[in-house]
Amino acid sequence: MTRTAPGPLLALALAGAIVGFAADAMLAGQGRPVFVPPVSLAIALVLIAAALLAGAWPVRRAAAGERRIDPFYATRIVVLAKASALGGALLAGACAGILIYLLSRTVVPVGSALTTGAAFVGAAVLLATALVAEHFCSVPPPTDDDEPNAAPAAG
Repeated sequence: MTRTAPGPLLALALAGAIVGFAADAMLAGQGRPVFVPPVSLAIALVLIAAALLAGAWPVRRAAAGERRIDPFYATRIVVLAKASALGGALLAGACAGILIYLLSRTVVPVGSALTTGAAFVGAAVLLATALVAEHFCSVPPPTDDDEPNAAPAAG
């Protein structure tokens, strides 16, 4: 599995920002209350990031050769890290779009802006932690000494 490239992360963040801004603008245009992410979302995202990091730590130790680990466990962690990176980028973009909309109003709702900012920070923490967890799950490239079938150098 390859590491998550920055291109899809940026595309998801941009799509999330556009949808978040447009959804709040549409709701306000219809006279309905705008969507504001709750503080519990920020807390949940940080807790998910902490759990992901705790799950990736044994995989890092196994990749460094310190201990053995179930390969299915390592595969699950790296897939969870990749999904968390993509989801974190999408949520960070959506929160950024909502925050831009809230800050563009003539009267800025401070409480709503603060909770949306907290959700943005939580999504960014999840994104960064997921990328770190992906790095933890990578195996270092083999060296010449590691290859058992390497032919001895002629000399």
